[in-house]
Amino acid sequence: MDFDFTLPGLGRPRSSRPDRVAEAIKNELSVLLLREVRDPRLARVSISRVVMSPDLKLAKIFFLVPAGTGHKAAVKGMERARGFFRTHLARTLNLRYTPSLSFFYDSSNDEIERIEGLLHRLEQEREDDVSGS
Repeated sequence: MDFDFTLPGLGRPRSSRPDRVAEAIKNELSVLLLREVRDPRLARVSISRVVMSPDLKLAKIFFLVPAGTGHKAAVKGMERARGFFRTHLARTLNLRYTPSLSFFYDSSNDEIERIEGLLHRLEQEREDDVSGS
């Protein structure tokens, strides 16, 4: 029995290079945010993850802000600093093309807090039902 290796999903294995480049970009931007950026909107912003396109020309950067801080100002600050970040990456990383940067607020922490609150409320209701019976 012969296999047709041209079927979707059976071609070349997925490369780990986009993952390595994403990790390098995450590290560089994290250090840059800590040491170089003077914009007060980005004072306590941290990079949660970076997702690279397979051709390494687009980087989606997901970031977190501290609890209780508005993320809209941080989005504007990240967009404003895009050129600064890209220039720094071009100088420090040895890539043929410097990727375009897109910034996204990572709302996973908000979702975790919401679910924890719901679970806590459920626990309180159960305790009230047991003590009330």
